[in-house]
Amino acid sequence: MLKGRKYDLFARAKQPAPLRRHEILAYPDGAQLVFDTGKALEVEGGYCALPDGDLLDAYSNAVVRAVERVGPSVVRIHPMLEDPRMAGVGSGFAIGEGGLILTNSHVIQGASRFVVITAEGRSLTARCVGDDPDTDLAVIKVDQAADIPVARLGDSKKLRRGQLIIAIGAPLGFEATVTTGVVSALGRSLRGERGRLIEDLIQTDAALNPGNSGGPLVNSTGEVVGIATAIIAGYQGLCFAVAANTARFVIAELLAHGHVRRGSIGLIAQQAPIPPALAQATGVRQPYAVYVAHVDLGGPAAKAGLREGDLLVAAGDQPLTGLDDLLRALDHHSIGRPTVFTVIRQARLMSVTVTPKPRKPGA
Repeated sequence: MLKGRKYDLFARAKQPAPLRRHEILAYPDGAQLVFDTGKALEVEGGYCALPDGDLLDAYSNAVVRAVERVGPSVVRIHPMLEDPRMAGVGSGFAIGEGGLILTNSHVIQGASRFVVITAEGRSLTARCVGDDPDTDLAVIKVDQAADIPVARLGDSKKLRRGQLIIAIGAPLGFEATVTTGVVSALGRSLRGERGRLIEDLIQTDAALNPGNSGGPLVNSTGEVVGIATAIIAGYQGLCFAVAANTARFVIAELLAHGHVRRGSIGLIAQQAPIPPALAQATGVRQPYAVYVAHVDLGGPAAKAGLREGDLLVAAGDQPLTGLDDLLRALDHHSIGRPTVFTVIRQARLMSVTVTPKPRKPGA
């Protein structure tokens, strides 16, 4: 009997399995099925609609639009020197009505008058309004009535490493030249050729050459987020620009006083992120702080007890999330007034009182 049952099971196993019934997917009335052809299609209801019917390359499109927006405001600057052989060339861009132009301090050094060539090819003369070697920024103003489009300064604090950046200027005298790259690093400090320290710099690999100095660094939305200032000769992809937030503060001081009045506490610093574990341990919620890289011996910071490696998170009740915040905290009102700095040191939150002293121009 067992043997017969075994043969019966074998026979059943040889028979084909019955077909299973699958549920049919039901689509709602009026549904549209669109096959992807690799291009954006114009579908009723406004999905993926493109005016030209073709999908432009997103990178190229962003660059073109940014250049079209800022390009007309960029100018070429020629200092008027007694010895023509010493004359160089720089770049700049309009920041205000009436021909106000922002450029680098080192572009205008040695001259009191300048020739400005607009994007349309018009030749104008200009004079210096204010100069700040500490940030390598200067403002000049054209003498003639000129309707130069004004560029918009963006928020450089929103920049992130790897973000698209566009440089516009006149490298080696070739005007209206565009190069692109990314933000390589933020909050850099660099000692210039005359020995002065320039702080709060944006590092980029966008190609810059002599003549780009003073030209704008632009983001993909057409806002100026930096001002080209320096290159390291002999090296590729190491270029620097002054952050737009620093420039905004400096411009206001130059227009009001012709120079920047500021206090100094005697340190070299740079922007740095606050590690999540450290933020949790100290209760600090801001993502960035100011890292103390060097303290001048005998300076206000050293006398107050600040050390290399400290993280400055606030000056008084003002958060310090970058060097531009520290620059604003050390304005002329801070000179001689004790300022309480909130500091993270060895995973502990502490307070240090520092009294800023006047900062000498160019020091």
